[in-house]
This record gives sequence, structure tokens and C-alpha cells, in this order.
Amino acid sequence: MWVLLAVCGIGAISHLTSREPGPVEQSVGVLAPDAPTQQTLSGKLGPIAIGRFLLQPLAQFRTEARVLSRKRYDWDDESELSPLDFALGWGRMSDSAVLAQLQIEQSVRFFSYRWTGRAPIPPDEIVVSATNVHLIPADAGVLNALERVRAGQVVRLSGLLVKAERADGWSWNSSLTRADTGAGACELLLVRDVAILNLGGS
Repeated sequence: MWVLLAVCGIGAISHLTSREPGPVEQSVGVLAPDAPTQQTLSGKLGPIAIGRFLLQPLAQFRTEARVLSRKRYDWDDESELSPLDFALGWGRMSDSAVLAQLQIEQSVRFFSYRWTGRAPIPPDEIVVSATNVHLIPADAGVLNALERVRAGQVVRLSGLLVKAERADGWSWNSSLTRADTGAGACELLLVRDVAILNLGGS
């Protein structure tokens, strides 16, 4: 029996994408042991303008996680603001021995996974040890750094979880918990700093 769990998404319709760089191999073992950290903002920050969008900061966010999958979006309504999604895993969801037993996919702003037979780790642990992040690069340098990241690598991302709004009434809100699933469960992250911590194999 196949089990399919949709982690999050926003109902995008069009998902034509450009070619993704190939994944890298990693040895067995937990590569990113810690869950993301999130801090309430000490004071209310004013909106941040990016193009046609206003971003309202909701919380500070930092993670060191394995990139399970990455997906570029060029043609959905959100791609002007967020051209990339990373599916991230930590704890045992950063272990190649576990990931080898999962089929992981990203499409239409969703991150999903499935397995055959018995789950490699408890499904509830999968939920709280992985997420899909919609990435908003703070500037061209950050975008270039994100573009270089490959699935399988361990990456550090830091910035602000935000709510995005546009003058025509469109809005997009970040999740503020790692324990949710389904539509709206993704993080919407204004990325201010990115670093690859583990390059992996060639």
C-alpha cells in the first residue's frame, strides 16, 4: 500500500518549472539534528516592500536543515515574490537511511512523501521533522545563493516569517508552527542569509 501525505500548499494551478540541479549523495546518519528556531519579534516591525508586495514580519526564523527537494516556480501567481521552494528535513528526516525509504515530491507549492509498507519512522515524527518553505530572497545576492543549493545539502537559512499582501487584495500567510499539515502549513520566509553547511558528494 502507498501512503501519500500532502504537507502544505496554496492551491496554485500552473506549475511549469525550469530544470532543477541534480541532488547530491550523503552518507547515512543524522546530518541536521536540531529543529528550526523561531522567536517572537521584540517590537512590531513595519511592512517591508518588495516589488508590488508588502511583507508584514511575523517572527524571526532560523534553521539548519537538509534540503530534501527543491522546486523552482516560474508561472504561478506567487513566483514573482517567491521563485523557489525548499522541502527541508531535520532530525531523522535528515538521515539518508530514512530518506531512502521515502519518495519525496514537490508540485504546485505542495511537498508530499510516501512509502511502501511500514513507515521508516512514525508518521507523526515525519510531520514535525520536515516542512516546505516558500523562499522570498531579500536581494539578488541571496537569490543567487539559493539557486546554488542542491537537494541533499545541509543549508542554513535565516530571516523573517511574513504575511505578504498586494494592492489587489491577494495575500499569502506563513505558518508559525512546524506541527501543521495541509493547505497553509508552509513557511513563507523572507531569506536574509543563506549558507551551505554540507556540500555532500558530487
